[in-house]
Amino acid sequence: MTTPLTLTPGRRPDGTALLTAVGEIDMTNTDALATALDTAQEPVVLDLTGVEYLDSAGLDVLFSRADRLQLVATPLLAPVLTISGLTDLTTVHGL
Repeated sequence: MTTPLTLTPGRRPDGTALLTAVGEIDMTNTDALATALDTAQEPVVLDLTGVEYLDSAGLDVLFSRADRLQLVATPLLAPVLTISGLTDLTTVHGL
């Protein structure tokens, strides 16, 4: 059973690719996240403000693409992003 995750592509006002994620990111849906990030025009801003849970499989997807990502996240994800070291590799807005 796949955990619910909605991925919506778009553009920021400056034309930068935007991918908005809503739901939970775990090992059951990381393939969809990886595909969405890989098909987005680089660089891409990943909006995680609607994400309530992010596991290590999701972090792996983000780590392997950190050089072309910017993240937007809420304080809820701050400990996960900071402790994992992802905040050292990419820009994270909203923490």
